[in-house]
Amino acid sequence: MAMYLHPLIASVPPDERAALIRSSALHSYRRNEIVLQADTHTDRIYCVATGLLRAVDRDVTTDFIRRGDFFLGPSLGENSYQATSTLVAALPSSVYHLPVAAVRRLCALYPEVTMGLLEIAMKRVAMVRGQLRRIASLSSESLVSRVLHELTQLAPAATGGYDKRITQAVIASYSGLSREVVNKTMRDMESRGLVRRDDQGVHVPPTFASTDFGSLPPEARELSDELCAWDGDRPETP
Repeated sequence: MAMYLHPLIASVPPDERAALIRSSALHSYRRNEIVLQADTHTDRIYCVATGLLRAVDRDVTTDFIRRGDFFLGPSLGENSYQATSTLVAALPSSVYHLPVAAVRRLCALYPEVTMGLLEIAMKRVAMVRGQLRRIASLSSESLVSRVLHELTQLAPAATGGYDKRITQAVIASYSGLSREVVNKTMRDMESRGLVRRDDQGVHVPPTFASTDFGSLPPEARELSDELCAWDGDRPETP
């Protein structure tokens, strides 16, 4: 993803885009490498060019930052901020480091940039709230199913499904379950043909989707209802 193609700055004049690119730097990170440590003061905003990052707070993954998304501080009122979460590469990633000062300047000149950043921040808050609701209300299998489906959107594999390099430990830290419970749940789903693996990815059926990710086609919705009814009769996974 070239910075000048990012929708957020697509309407900014070419000279302003060029100035932002000159003041920014592209860094590459290995899987599990720390991009930004919690409590660190930084004057950068982080934009994912390729790969996937995860925000971690006390060993819990609270959010994923996918290609084209930004990680920024709680406020753009200053030219620097203190990170409240640790930013880790969930997959090998390339990340643009944009100066906060340069982005603040664009916000002051072009309201559409401000609105774009606000929309990104609102979507992230909604995503975190939705995940908290799922953790509080769903059975282990339903919760893992939703997370696996979400990963097909966040870290798609070339052959479909999600990238197999996303570990069960990451799934556990995002779902609020232990790694043992995630492992048992996924093995059970695999034995029933609901999860399939190949050399590139982990494949899950569209029935794992829910209204959190959009509507299902009629045939998938019927099967999803059957699975949910069956799951409701199962004892809760400890």
